[in-house]
Amino acid sequence: MSTDRQADYHNERTGVAAALAAYIFWGLAPIYFKWIETVDPLEIIAHRILWSVPFLAGFLLLRDGAGFWRRFRLPLRTVAVLAFSGVLVAGNWLIFVWAVVNGQVLATSLGYFIGPLVNFLLGFLFLGERLTRMQTVGVLIAASGTVYLGWFLGTPPWISLGLAFSFGLYGLVRKVLGVGPMIGMLWETLILALPALAWLVFLEGQGRLSFTQLGPGIDGLLVLAGLVTVLPLVWFNVAARNLKLSTVGFFQYIAPSMTFLLSVFFFGEVFTPGHAVAFACIWTALAMVSAETVLRSRRLAEARR
Repeated sequence: MSTDRQADYHNERTGVAAALAAYIFWGLAPIYFKWIETVDPLEIIAHRILWSVPFLAGFLLLRDGAGFWRRFRLPLRTVAVLAFSGVLVAGNWLIFVWAVVNGQVLATSLGYFIGPLVNFLLGFLFLGERLTRMQTVGVLIAASGTVYLGWFLGTPPWISLGLAFSFGLYGLVRKVLGVGPMIGMLWETLILALPALAWLVFLEGQGRLSFTQLGPGIDGLLVLAGLVTVLPLVWFNVAARNLKLSTVGFFQYIAPSMTFLLSVFFFGEVFTPGHAVAFACIWTALAMVSAETVLRSRRLAEARR
C-alpha cells in the first residue's frame, strides 16, 4: 500500500471513529439531562452557555496557538449575525432540555429525524437550491406523517417542529456566514454569556438558584454542561476534516435513533399509532433521499474516471 493510500486509510479510520463518538455522545445526551432534571431548564441553558466558553477557548488555544487570535477577530457585522445565530441555537438547546426533563424524549427524536428534510426545504426557499424529484417526494411524505401525528394527538408536534426548524435555521445562517464552527460557537457563547450570568444572578436574588444548593453532584454536572456541549463538537470537526460531507451525513441518524430507543425502552414513553405512522413516513423519506444521494455520488465518481 502506497504512503498516500495509507494516509487516506488512516484519515478515514480517524474520521469514522470521531463521527461515531460524536453522534453516539449526542444520542446519549438525554441521560445526562435526566440526571439534572431537578434544575430549571433555563438555568441549565445558562450553565451550558457559561461553562462552554472556557472549554471552547481552551481547546482552540491548544489547537491553534498564536493563530487563535487572528482567527478569532471577526468583522462587527459578522459578530452581529452570530448574536442572532446564538439565540437560535440557545432556543434549540432550551426546547431539547425542556422536552427531556418533561418526559418528551420521543418528540426530540422525531424532531432530529425531520431535521435533514427541513434542511432541503430551507435550501430550496432561501439558497435557490433545486429539490430533486426524490427530495420533493421525501419532504411531502415526511410532512404528511407529521400532519397525521398532529391530527392523531390533537395538537401539532410543536417540540419536534421547533427543534427541526430552529436547528435548520441555525444551520442556514451559519452556512451563509461562512465562519468556522468552533470559532462561531465561541463567539455565540461569549455574546450570550452576559445574559446567562444575569439570569443566574436574578435566580440567586429570588432564592431559586439550584447551583450550590442541591449538592456537589448536581454542581459538578452543571459545570460539565460545557464539556457536554464542546466535546462532541470537537469530534464532529475531526470527522468533517477526514471524511466526505456526504459520509458524515449518514452518521447523523445515529443520534435520533438512539434517543428513539432510549425514549421507548429506557424512559418508558408511550409510542402511539400516530407516532408509528409519523416515524414510518419520515424513515421512508430519509431512506429514499439517502439512496438517491449514494447513487448520485457513484455516478459522479464514475464520470470522473
